[in-house]
Order: sequence, then C-alpha cells, then structure tokens
Amino acid sequence: MLYELSQFFSQFHSGFNVFQYLTLRSILGVLTALTISLIVGPRMIRYLSSYNIGQSVRDDGPESHFSKAGTPTMGGALILIAIVISTILWSDLSSRFVWVVLF
Repeated sequence: MLYELSQFFSQFHSGFNVFQYLTLRSILGVLTALTISLIVGPRMIRYLSSYNIGQSVRDDGPESHFSKAGTPTMGGALILIAIVISTILWSDLSSRFVWVVLF
C-alpha cells in the first residue's frame, strides 16, 4: 500500500525512490510489526484476561506449572496480526508471491 504510494510520489520528488529498495522496506516492515505488537499487545492481554481466555494446567503436571494457570495463550494471534498488517503496508501488492504467502 505504501509502496504504491511512494511510486506515485516519486514522479514529483526523487527522494521517494528510496522506497524501491527491498532492504529498506524490510527494515520498515519489521519496525512496523514491532510497533504494532508493542501497542496492541497489552490491550490484547487485558482483553483476553477479562474474558478468562487462558492456559489450563493439568492436575497431573508438576506443581511449578500451577502458577501459570490463567496465563493468556493467544500470542500467536498477535504475531500474525502484526505481520499481516506490516506486509500489506510495505510490500508490493502486485506481486503474486506476496498473496501466496498471505493466504
């Protein structure tokens, strides 16, 4: 999305051509995903905790694991959300390889 926008603005100012480099877009994508996870993460943990969506501990497990009961376990969803949003923002959406990876 931002890649196409930078291509449009590069017609008017040559400084936007820096977004053509894959390495820069990769770094910006990682920083965007990190920012999204740092902002959304605490809110998601509070949301999951309020609905008691957490880890269940088996009774036959070690006693040290009992303290982990109720720990939110949806961290993978947060990672996927951050990666998908970052990919949509910084990748070349006209590439079919991007769509294969996303879906």
